[in-house]
Amino acid sequence: MNTISLTVNGKKYDNVQIEPRTHLGDVLRESLSLTGTHLGCEHGVCGACTVFVDGVPTRSCISLAAACDNAEVVTIEGMNDDVMEALRTAFSQEHGLQCGFCTPGMLASAHDVVMRMPHATEQDIRYAMSGNLCRCTGYVGITKAIQSVIEKRRAEGITEPVNVRTSLGPAGAGHAQTQSASAGPAAVPAGMAAEVKRVRAPAGAVKAPDSSKPMTRMQQSFTVDFPRDEVWAFFGRLDQVTTCLPGASLLSEPTATHVEPRLRVKVGPIVADFEGAADVERDDANYKGMIYGSARDTKSPSATRGEVEYVLSEINQGAGTRVDVEIGFALTGPLAQFSRSGIVQDIAKRMTDAFAQNLHARLSNGGQSGATANEVTELNAGALVFSVLRNRVTAFFKRLFGGR
Repeated sequence: MNTISLTVNGKKYDNVQIEPRTHLGDVLRESLSLTGTHLGCEHGVCGACTVFVDGVPTRSCISLAAACDNAEVVTIEGMNDDVMEALRTAFSQEHGLQCGFCTPGMLASAHDVVMRMPHATEQDIRYAMSGNLCRCTGYVGITKAIQSVIEKRRAEGITEPVNVRTSLGPAGAGHAQTQSASAGPAAVPAGMAAEVKRVRAPAGAVKAPDSSKPMTRMQQSFTVDFPRDEVWAFFGRLDQVTTCLPGASLLSEPTATHVEPRLRVKVGPIVADFEGAADVERDDANYKGMIYGSARDTKSPSATRGEVEYVLSEINQGAGTRVDVEIGFALTGPLAQFSRSGIVQDIAKRMTDAFAQNLHARLSNGGQSGATANEVTELNAGALVFSVLRNRVTAFFKRLFGGR
């Protein structure tokens, strides 16, 4: 037996005895008598068991209780704020429930949607709620109920998203940070508020993919042998820095804070031409920058949205610069299959290396392209994938045969 501690609906429970295999749903129902959490499929599919763990909607039927030690949990019994009251009323008025078995999980997920997506359309709501299954209502009443609460809040002037997750991580492990708000679930930890940055839609920009799809995030770093001020000044010239990315070109003349790029990506016989727009924010005092953008493939329904945050630091007594980059992206459509594998991390590393190589070449040549014969001008993701797979297979056999 293991012993864990939980804070559930604001009440502290110490010395809760569990087996290592016990999931959170059973602890809530059997040990704490909180039977409002319903267990349906017990495979994490139906969503009936959804609760909040550290402010994040979580499938309690597949969350090991041992992994939630010292976590803050909110069940349907503890969701009594104004938003939940409005949702309960709306579910009743719009006939969003029948047998009621899925309703606790539906309300928990609906609360998250209302708080995070104050501008959600019917399509956005359906996408965000697709992880909760109902065998009775056909979802029409559920969607109308959630939409009515969102519209009422907008009419009251509540238009800013809250409970926005600023990083991903296992729920209960202390990594799932959210933006707290007084209207959020009772046990969302205080002091975790974060500035919410929204993607602006510049004039003429292509429509971004569904903003409710979570972003994949990764971090990369590289160094260049030039002073930080020189590199920072170059990053402010959007026409030059954009074309440092292999396969990138410009659709129009950029401004100091806005750029409209085209990115040509080749994956074997597939060639995608992404056209889009991005806005740039720069913090001169701290050498930090943020880029928000979206793009759509001109040849398929594939689309992407993303954000890039970069920080410049001095190295080698100011003679060099380290660039730390955090990338977030969401890809939809036929090409989304390429974002589902861990290989994308290796591909991103190679793309970063190519960008760094081109950046070094441009700085060496006063910002102009063509500084060296080694400058990378085309992005061939197919070749990158083959290279990554070859390296992984080679590494596997080296481990298998003891490095021989």
